Amino acid sequence: MISLEVCANSITSALAAQEGGAIRVELCDNLYAGGTTPSPGQITTARKLLHIKLYVLIRPRGSDFLYTDIEFDTMVADVKYCIEAGCDGIVTGMLNADGTVDKERCSQLVQLAKQAGLGVTFHRAFDMCADQFNALEDIIGVGFERILTSGGKSTAMEGARAITELVKKAKGRISIMAGSGITEINAADLIMITGVKEIHGTLVAPVKSKMQYKNDYIVMGSTYGDEYGYEATSAERVKNLLKKVNEK
Repeated sequence: MISLEVCANSITSALAAQEGGAIRVELCDNLYAGGTTPSPGQITTARKLLHIKLYVLIRPRGSDFLYTDIEFDTMVADVKYCIEAGCDGIVTGMLNADGTVDKERCSQLVQLAKQAGLGVTFHRAFDMCADQFNALEDIIGVGFERILTSGGKSTAMEGARAITELVKKAKGRISIMAGSGITEINAADLIMITGVKEIHGTLVAPVKSKMQYKNDYIVMGSTYGDEYGYEATSAERVKNLLKKVNEK
């Protein structure tokens, strides 16, 4: 059986992921920036409503993965909050300026989480590393349980060859989870090519606003180009993907 983790941009998306059959949610905010840490309110409410595993993204901002001392202190505080909230795990990653894994800081977060019984995923900071195979060994050494990767490309299908090699080199020591651009159409092929057992996707669909009055003379920065609409994970898309990848 193939496991699906849904990258949920809201509690609404997280609940749709659960309804559709995902085994785990990566809860985050600001997907347009690659994802940032969600609010305490989102984390607490999601924990109350989800019976599947809840992992929380620990990332203080968008852009690169080279963080200041203040940003790192914020990440430590966020991990502590996730522990107190009863989350199942965290998703994080930090790099040095030369593109290597920041093993010292990563180790601090991993130890903090694992001592409290939380799992830890290294996210797509991995795809920005200077050498993925060296990074793989560093991440295994630090104690992460899985790596989310697109094989160093914009989408997992583009990086399928690299993902295949990573699965081989990992030799079961860590799970390689393919993510980015995963859809119902390409997931089965990607799994067959790479040999991954876990995949990660948003599987969103547009949601129309129920507002009756609309001011069409203002732009307030909607990510999706529509001030009266947004995107959320579709339970049907989740169900359809899982059905296709787990067909006998």
